[in-house]
Parts: sequence; C-alpha cells; structure tokens
Amino acid sequence: MAASNAGAGGGPISAEASATLGEGIGLVFGRWTALQIVVENQCGGRDSRAKADQLTASILSWFCNSKGPHYFEDLVDMMDAEISESFNADFEDNSIEEVAEQLLTMHEECLQSAYSSIEKLRNSHVQGNAVSQSRQIAGDNDNSDSSDDDDDVSMMDDEAVAAPEEMAGDRPRPSRPAPDANGWTVVPPRRGRGNN
Repeated sequence: MAASNAGAGGGPISAEASATLGEGIGLVFGRWTALQIVVENQCGGRDSRAKADQLTASILSWFCNSKGPHYFEDLVDMMDAEISESFNADFEDNSIEEVAEQLLTMHEECLQSAYSSIEKLRNSHVQGNAVSQSRQIAGDNDNSDSSDDDDDVSMMDDEAVAAPEEMAGDRPRPSRPAPDANGWTVVPPRRGRGNN
C-alpha cells in the first residue's frame, strides 16, 4: 500500500496546487461509479449531492491543512467513515482504496507543481455516465419508476425474471382453465415433473 511522506518535510501546498487538486478530486469523484450511484439514488437524502460536495471539500482540506505525512490507510478510513455516515453505505468493491491511491498520487504531483494525472482526467472524455448507463439498462428491462432498489440488484432481478419467460416461450402453453361460477379456478396437476 502506498503512503505519502511529502507533507512531512515540504512546505504547505500552494494556492494554485490546492485549486488544481480540488479540481482533480472533483473529477475523480465524478467518475467514481459507486459514489455516483449513492448520490443518484439519494442514499444520503435530498441533499446527497451537497454531501458528495462536502466529501470533496473534506478530502481537499485534509490534504491542504493537515500537517505531517498523508497515509493511505488514514485516507481510506476517513473516506469510508464519511461515506458510511453521509450515505449510509459501505462500498465493498475496493473502489475506496483505488480512489485513495489516485488521490495520493495527485497530491504528490501537486506538491511538485506537476499536474499530469489531473491533465489526463481533464482531457479524457468519459463515454456517458456509468450511472445513467446502468439505469438505462435497468430501464430497458424494467418499466417501473421505482428507484428504491440498487441498480445492480434491479438488473439481477430483471435477468432472473427474463430467463424463465424465455424458457416458457420454447414450449407450447396449455390453455388456462376458466373460473367456475364462484370465481375459483381448478389448476390441473403437473405431470411428468416428479421423479418417476
């Protein structure tokens, strides 16, 4: 695991580097699918977007105002705690660790007034938003307007529902029995499905 020791001996980060680092953090967070999903689904309430912005500000403040070395584990723990508290979410996909490593690299570069990784983020064009693509896929399979479920869960449910329908379409369907005078329908026994 990476650890940054640049904050220990170097001076404070310049205003230009601080502004550029803040932009870089915003770019990384904007492409962080797990974070964007909890924001889009308002896991932090109606002010989820503001909470994401506050997370960005907290991380920038940690880099710019705290003294001493900036350790990977400290950054991961801080981000994990803030996400858990603000969005009632636990990211178990190792994305917090990946983002923390990227942020530490950007911070190191900013201390040296080198902004290559942030320039790459600025110049790279993300093909659509991962969250809207997931939502579109889920929307193609599910016509409900419910956004209470996680996109991954709803897509899995849609796939599980689609498979039996496809299998049922491969064999002829028996006609449905008509309800009797009392509204009851007699269901015939299933034949050929036991262990004969």
